[in-house]
Amino acid sequence: MRASNPVLSRLAEAARDTLSTTARGDVMTRAGTAGKSIVLLVLCAFSASFTWMQVAGGNTAIVMPALLVGGLGGFIMAMVVSFKPNTAPITAPIYAVLEGLILGAISALFNAKYAGLPQQAVLLTFAVALGVFALYRMNILKATEGFRRMIVGATIGIAVFYLVNIVLSMFGVNMGYTMSSSPIAIGINLVIAGVAAMNLVLNFDDIDQGVRMGAPKRMEWYGAFGLMVTLVWLYLELLRLLARMQGRRS
Repeated sequence: MRASNPVLSRLAEAARDTLSTTARGDVMTRAGTAGKSIVLLVLCAFSASFTWMQVAGGNTAIVMPALLVGGLGGFIMAMVVSFKPNTAPITAPIYAVLEGLILGAISALFNAKYAGLPQQAVLLTFAVALGVFALYRMNILKATEGFRRMIVGATIGIAVFYLVNIVLSMFGVNMGYTMSSSPIAIGINLVIAGVAAMNLVLNFDDIDQGVRMGAPKRMEWYGAFGLMVTLVWLYLELLRLLARMQGRRS
């Protein structure tokens, strides 16, 4: 299996390691992966609702602890599940809960400035995801080698862009992108959101390949984790995009 998606790259390895020993009916399925994706999203939503209600109730002091605990803990869990995919049944749910802490705090802050914006971003995220899935199932969007190289390269470039932005901000250098509502910032944000959406195609294809190769059933959690990572990224980019557009209208 092609393994260009860093989150799902170990599906092929797991399938090869267990191909001769995995019993029939004890293999990865699309339905099983979808079910576990829903479980992770529900866990994330419950966790997010906690910090959301705290911030909405005036307890803004919880924002920084939520960002630190959720960010550091989520990063650690993401690294563990990425390099030790067999731990995904345990680490993926923990990651979902920790990620929810961050999303709840960020969403509540955006909602305080633009009421109803996070709800719009959630609906738009699922609408985009369903649209991409439909185009993928109709073979309109295909994860060809060229497509994979392009999206993976763009994703790495975006990661470097954000890293440089963070490092420069630590030294008081403002690139003018983070809080900007300029047409250029909106355009960049739109492109990044598009790349995030196209990563879903790689997620869907990698899961399909895992299913075809007979990856063990525990890898459904690994596939669900990969989908969640992309959906969270897409949500945050759409949230920023809607906020920028709202800022221009204000």
